[in-house]
Amino acid sequence: MTETSIPAYDDNNIFARILRGEIPCRKAFENEWVLAFHDINPKAPLHLLVIPKKPYVSFADFSAKASSEEIEGFTRAIGQIATEFGVVASGYRLVTNAGPDSGQEVPHYHVHILAGRALNVSFG
Repeated sequence: MTETSIPAYDDNNIFARILRGEIPCRKAFENEWVLAFHDINPKAPLHLLVIPKKPYVSFADFSAKASSEEIEGFTRAIGQIATEFGVVASGYRLVTNAGPDSGQEVPHYHVHILAGRALNVSFG
């Protein structure tokens, strides 16, 4: 694998299995583009995972292969979720990891929504 290649999608990763209904999750939101659920090991009072319903490994994979409608649907869903969970005024953090050096544990593109308290690391 070269620096610019995207690894193949693993259909047996835990998020793919959640999407197929093989593993339960505590669903927070769902529409035609995304499934959002509570993280089983939360790092904040509100810690949701937002995953696209189609198989993308990372942000690079998603941004290269997803349709404009999927990208818009995914992005708008994150804003809608933040609004529905009442964290827009107090603030929230969006985090995504890509690849092993970033700490990505599940090779399915996902965004963490963290909120509910002051988060102790500032990026400016």
